[in-house]
Amino acid sequence: MKPGRFVSTRVSLALAAVVLQGCSERTSTSFNDPIPASVNAASVQLPPSPQDDSYIASGPLVVENQVDVTAQREGIILRTIGEPGQRAKRNQLLAELDSRQISADLEAARAKTRSIEADLKNWEAEAKVLEADYRRAEKMWDAQILTKEQLEHARYKAESDKWDVKRVQELLVNAQDTERSLQLELEKTQIRAPFDGIVARRYVRTGQRVAVGDRLFWVTAEGPLRMKFTLPERFLGRVKRGEELWVTSPVVEAARHKARVIQLSPVVDPSSGTFDVMVELVAAAPDLHPGMTAAIRLTPRQ
Repeated sequence: MKPGRFVSTRVSLALAAVVLQGCSERTSTSFNDPIPASVNAASVQLPPSPQDDSYIASGPLVVENQVDVTAQREGIILRTIGEPGQRAKRNQLLAELDSRQISADLEAARAKTRSIEADLKNWEAEAKVLEADYRRAEKMWDAQILTKEQLEHARYKAESDKWDVKRVQELLVNAQDTERSLQLELEKTQIRAPFDGIVARRYVRTGQRVAVGDRLFWVTAEGPLRMKFTLPERFLGRVKRGEELWVTSPVVEAARHKARVIQLSPVVDPSSGTFDVMVELVAAAPDLHPGMTAAIRLTPRQ
């Protein structure tokens, strides 16, 4: 063998040994050594972190008494008294319709009632007279002074007068009912607050003509505040009636208000897998108002 070829062979064997040693080191590193910092983090399987299984339910704050006050009869607004932001007591006058025609009809009905009452008294007095005549005719019949026909004539006349009294009594009842009906119609011309609260909106102005059912005012109570929301079915049986929860608002994030569960739906809506819950704030919350959005945080373990 030539000296040059021998040297070349030795160099090749040395290089092969180095390559094999490098492969052995890399294999040992991949199984035994920690992962170098240069390895891509996306390929590393990290242990799962604990998940937050809480549930945040949100919804508007409402009150039980909140209605649109509507017109119960047509007419022209004579004057408006209630204004937005004004507090009103139950039955406080908010507006008034023109009531001249209905007032005149009511006075005519009252006059008719008084006339029928006087007529009834006259018929009752007449009935007493005829009843007295009949008793006298019976005595005269017993004394053989009157004939049978005269006695029956007195009896039928007394009975006829009793029916006249009943007829006039029914006329009086009809007149009184008409009077009460007109009185109710007159009361409908006075728009009053249905409960203690605050006037949120006024929809009409003086001189405007309204029809039956037209909105006149929006009146709302100021409390107690309530919140209605839905929860997933996994909370069914975990939230109890009377349980106390904490209500927060994104408007006033630092404030928490205690609320008590007052209503729980006994069934789950199959289309959404949720059930209805209603809570009521325990104490007054000056920083919260009807219509604001509020939230409640719950966990399945609650």
